[in-house]
Amino acid sequence: MKRTAEKPSKPRAKAQKAPPTPREPREAAGAPAAPSDPGDAQENPAVVAFLRELDHPLKEAIVALRQIILGVSPAIREEIKWNAPSFRTTEHFATFNLRTKDRVRLILHLGAKVKDTAVKGLEIADPAGLLEWLAKDRCLVTFSDGEDVQAKRAALEAVLRAWLRWV
Repeated sequence: MKRTAEKPSKPRAKAQKAPPTPREPREAAGAPAAPSDPGDAQENPAVVAFLRELDHPLKEAIVALRQIILGVSPAIREEIKWNAPSFRTTEHFATFNLRTKDRVRLILHLGAKVKDTAVKGLEIADPAGLLEWLAKDRCLVTFSDGEDVQAKRAALEAVLRAWLRWV
């Protein structure tokens, strides 16, 4: 088809990449150097901003729980998914459920795609009884407040390490 003077072609805008978002410095003494690629950063600026703006009566417990999760493995990354902070290695495995205001809920799962474990189930040691199984591959961990998070910290870290073997 020929172009005529009556119908000039529209110029196409070139796609431009947004500049990388600056990372906030890690406050912990002796923290590892920040990775060179922002996508490799364990702490995500979007999650930091989300938590800064979060209006939740148990915000301190949520922040403490986030730090515990990130501390389990340097391979863990975070992002906002399903309207809440979510954690992943190769796949998402834990997501906050922040809809309730009287407790903090953390959903442990194996990503969005159904896997064989959905039928077979997972074998996760839970001597402290933290896990409320919602399905064979999905469970809920509930905390009443910041003291409860700290009291269950060691048990949660053990559960998360075991969970990561399935991801």
